[in-house]
Amino acid sequence: MDIRAITPDYAVSPQIEPGDLPAIKAAGYVTVIDNRPDGEIPPHLHTDQMRAAAEALGLTFVANPVIGGAMTMENVTAQGAAIAASSGPVFAYCASGNRSSVVWALANVGKHPADDLIGLPARFGYQLEHLRPQIEAMARK
Repeated sequence: MDIRAITPDYAVSPQIEPGDLPAIKAAGYVTVIDNRPDGEIPPHLHTDQMRAAAEALGLTFVANPVIGGAMTMENVTAQGAAIAASSGPVFAYCASGNRSSVVWALANVGKHPADDLIGLPARFGYQLEHLRPQIEAMARK
């Protein structure tokens, strides 16, 4: 497992396994967001199995499946709501961490400068520069 702390309160990671959840909890995360649709992964990593394992440890688990190349504003709104509702740091995962970075960036438009929304994930190789026009347009609304 590779925890990539975008901010002190939000980290992303490539796909995790149920056995990774104790380390996620030990690292101080209280909410886990699954940004992966079940159709992309083997059954033992599906939402229901991951939710049960997370909740057994006292973690809040949120399913917000983001389909690669087909992210919706509902995904962005759901990610923002899950982050806002969390009582502490949030850990989000998908196949590589990229989708979890993109929904974080778009959910935080207006709360952070565009340079941070693009630059913070870039420290981990997530290239979000292509989102700058969308981020700037959303910030103007």
